[in-house]
Amino acid sequence: MFTGLLSLVVNIIAFIRGDYFAAATGLLFTFTYLYIAARAIFNLDDRLYGWYCLFVAINTVLLSVIDPSTQEIISMTPGNLIWMAIWLSWGLLWLSGFIELALQRPLGRGVGYFAVFCGIFTARLPGMLLLLNQFPA
Repeated sequence: MFTGLLSLVVNIIAFIRGDYFAAATGLLFTFTYLYIAARAIFNLDDRLYGWYCLFVAINTVLLSVIDPSTQEIISMTPGNLIWMAIWLSWGLLWLSGFIELALQRPLGRGVGYFAVFCGIFTARLPGMLLLLNQFPA
């Protein structure tokens, strides 16, 4: 719940500052965190979150070809290709949520392993490279 609320505040600030792309993409994660918390607290049906996962998965395909700094179609630079792979990885993870929760088709333990992979290779390592100003352009 804390992560979702903090993310909501940060994305509202981004929206107020006029950074609509960052706010919109950040809100995809915000509502994920908030729904997961609400689902645990209020024992909500998983299928609703599964359908939200499909909505997000579709959006990740579109977001994978948009350069976040220019909001234009990406040029094929190493950094943009990495962002494309990151968005598509997240989309695949959200798609697995749709398949498992909305369609109620278990995909097995591989989803958990893929979630760990995504955590390391789409968040932790790129985040460290960004903080060190070493992310490819």
